[in-house]
Amino acid sequence: MLANGFDSILSLVTFLVFTGFAIAAFAFAATAREDAYRAADKQTKKFWLILLGVNLLLNLLLPMLFLQIAGLIAAIVFMVDVRPALRQVTGGGGRRGGGSSSDGPYGPYNGGR
Repeated sequence: MLANGFDSILSLVTFLVFTGFAIAAFAFAATAREDAYRAADKQTKKFWLILLGVNLLLNLLLPMLFLQIAGLIAAIVFMVDVRPALRQVTGGGGRRGGGSSSDGPYGPYNGGR
């Protein structure tokens, strides 16, 4: 009885994590510009939207573990390889200018030298 409860909780957590990651990857793929994919020398935006969209639909409609793992691999490839390349091409990032953490408002800080 305890094993059944643990199994259902584990499958629910797996479903939520995989689906949440698929939603995040699809959202990032949808918001990037089409020309950024070409400039970053990656597959097209349409390719990634179809791949990640099918992954998301399979997670929602047919939650089978091997399909979820295959979709998770596609989402990880997008988030680890494609998304950083797109951010580098478009100049996006956490900082305004994309410079180093020691940059001040008028350029790099050199410690008074």
